[in-house]
Amino acid sequence: MAERLASSASLLPASPSPSTRRGSAATIASFPLLLRAHRRAPPPSVPLALLAGRVLRLRGEGAVAPAGGLRVVRCMAASDAAQLKSAREDIKEILKTTYCHPILVRLGWHDSGTYDKNIEEWPQRGGADGSLRFDPELSHGANAGLTNALKLIQPIKDKYPGITYADLFQLASATAIEEAGGPKIPMKYGRADITAPEQCPPEGRLPDAGPRLPAEHLREVFYRMGLDDKEIVALSGAHTLGRSRPDRSGWGKPETKYTKDGPGEPGGQSWTAEWLKFDNSYFKDIKEQRDQDLLVLPTDAAIFEDPSFKVYAEKYAEDQEAFFNDYAEAHAKLSNLGAKFDPPEGISLDNDTGATPTDEEKVAEPAPADDTNGAAPQPEPFVAAKYSYKKRELSDTMKQKIRAEYEGLGGSPEKALQSNYFLNIMIVIAGLAFLTSLVGN
Repeated sequence: MAERLASSASLLPASPSPSTRRGSAATIASFPLLLRAHRRAPPPSVPLALLAGRVLRLRGEGAVAPAGGLRVVRCMAASDAAQLKSAREDIKEILKTTYCHPILVRLGWHDSGTYDKNIEEWPQRGGADGSLRFDPELSHGANAGLTNALKLIQPIKDKYPGITYADLFQLASATAIEEAGGPKIPMKYGRADITAPEQCPPEGRLPDAGPRLPAEHLREVFYRMGLDDKEIVALSGAHTLGRSRPDRSGWGKPETKYTKDGPGEPGGQSWTAEWLKFDNSYFKDIKEQRDQDLLVLPTDAAIFEDPSFKVYAEKYAEDQEAFFNDYAEAHAKLSNLGAKFDPPEGISLDNDTGATPTDEEKVAEPAPADDTNGAAPQPEPFVAAKYSYKKRELSDTMKQKIRAEYEGLGGSPEKALQSNYFLNIMIVIAGLAFLTSLVGN
């Protein structure tokens, strides 16, 4: 469960920013606003104070004492891995029908991009903590239009209550990149949510699209997060997805030949011609700057004007594989900024991303053939996993079945099958008879 509260907490419907600011040039889609209120309270049969004390003992979380002397405990729990996997499939289905890849990428970025490495305390340091669901942060100028992203994924949150908002935002962002043809992101999950609007970070931590000194501004913002020049340029490549709408960010054309017919809601100006395909065309198009229908912001131009940025931008324009590798690492790093993980090492959804295998997945490796210390070679132990798909451990029932069949043929875990000498002699005689017939002919 993402939040267990001894007193109710609600999500207030957010209102769009009252002014269009030149805040974020990231991608934006347009859908109606829908945020639902969630109220959780303990069963009426359980005294509030008793529940608070019990949760405090179990989880060790801090408690606050509101008016009246009751202790209210806010308790975070890790997201459920099975629900995360199911939610990922639901996100894929939404992407197929709404073409919302850009705005989901932006949702994850803007939740984690408020991180300040100079602040140690959580959640004051900002970062990936689910704070973007609350109205104070959602109303920041740089977040204009993100209420539409929340509307898209709120039904998934309702369906899978064992997932935190912080994890859901980052899951949606990484899935959108991958489904658009981008690289596999080495993600981990288990991020804790903040629990109140008062814990949202202050406005002004996200990058501006048109600062007076673009390169210096990018470094000021991203260095504060702990990112370097290579990561700044790699992450800028995500602008290969999506459009900028002047009525929200203040940048871009109302429509172009690439956006006038959608998909999704028509309009806006894209950075690339195929703005729902993740590749390295962003770097190619900015380098050439031949198409006036493609958007180039001051911060975009800076990656080819600044000497340090240009090294990476030129490389990515020529080598998509290098871009994909660097982008995947930078995206994963950005998604972890400021997060408080439970468990601390996080949760992996894919065994091939370096997650530690469970005891059931571990398969004993045989010792080297010459490592016998002078003793006679020992028979290899019977390991049922060696006979299973992908070397996963078999069930006890299947192990017993394999062992019974093996022993029924005369074998055992301690010895190999004995040779059937009579059968061997018959095979040799048959072979000789066949050869004799050939010679005779």
